Amino acid sequence: MHDGCSGSFSDGKQVVDKVRMMGFAPQPLPMPLQVECGNCGSPFEMIYFESNCPDCDAVHGVTPCSAFDPDNVKSAGIGY
Repeated sequence: MHDGCSGSFSDGKQVVDKVRMMGFAPQPLPMPLQVECGNCGSPFEMIYFESNCPDCDAVHGVTPCSAFDPDNVKSAGIGY
């Protein structure tokens, strides 16, 4: 079910699951975001709604409604 921009998530796995369910995971963000990995702390450029840290391979996600702010990017962990 799609709940617009009113969804709330308690962790990064829920964010990534939502992005995958909506089909946005492989799509490019409106503009790349400079983020810090939620696992290892390395900075990287997030290009897609679901992206992996190039240093530790932790999966990160952001919903389309929140894709304007790097603070909204959540880590789901390595190999998720």
